[in-house]
Amino acid sequence: DAASLKAMYYKDIASAYKILEIEPAATEEEIKKAYRKMAVKYHPDKVSQLGEDVQKAAKEKFQKLQEAYEQVKKQRGIA
Repeated sequence: DAASLKAMYYKDIASAYKILEIEPAATEEEIKKAYRKMAVKYHPDKVSQLGEDVQKAAKEKFQKLQEAYEQVKKQRGIA
């Protein structure tokens, strides 16, 4: 998790893989599976009862997760 959080502040493809917590050699299926797992983990609705600060952090992480997934998909030509 620490490497994933640190990677949120860097905008390169290596950081995108770290955010998704996968290796650059991951298969397309592994990428999609990692995204779904992380999306469930960090979805803002999951922490709605934990307070505004936690919700804000989850929303930021979720947005970074989505950006990383889109970056990896674009780099690999995944639809």
